[in-house]
Amino acid sequence: MNGRNHDSELALRDEAWLIGQVAVGDRCAFENLYRLYFPRISRFLYRMTRNVQLIEEITNDAMLAVWQKAATFNGSCKVSTWIFAIAYRKACKALHALDEPLESFPDTWEGEPSCQPERLFEQLRLGDAVNAALDTLPLAQRAAFQLTFFHDMGYAEIADVMDCPVNTVKTRLLHARRRLARLLADQLEERT
Repeated sequence: MNGRNHDSELALRDEAWLIGQVAVGDRCAFENLYRLYFPRISRFLYRMTRNVQLIEEITNDAMLAVWQKAATFNGSCKVSTWIFAIAYRKACKALHALDEPLESFPDTWEGEPSCQPERLFEQLRLGDAVNAALDTLPLAQRAAFQLTFFHDMGYAEIADVMDCPVNTVKTRLLHARRRLARLLADQLEERT
């Protein structure tokens, strides 16, 4: 077993242990779980909702549900899958309740500053184009896409999170990729 797999196994066991402790009312374990998942869920929700005002509210609602329902976690999936599923359902409910359009705030480019302003500008422009293209995807496709590419989840995990069959996840990703390819074709041609 290589070191990376071993570390991953330890992390999964630690998370399962934390959930077990939360289930018996251990506030310290919950604080650790909260610190571990707040940034991950926030990134997921930002890419899913593009609504900065909702992110903290939905994240806190999801983590409150984790606190309240920790005893129901049965270990049939990874802790991360269970928590992301809760966050996904909370986000869907919040988005359906909105009366106003979602605000769109492009991601800021996160990377080393380039000494070449043209290259930095091109990367920012491409990032904006990708974000704009992602914003046009239906919510279910956007969520499946980002769970795959930004959170490294497999089809089965995404199906658990979104409470749908694996083939539905595959179909959503197929349609998302096709739409993104069409929308970004001009951007990609300009780079070659």
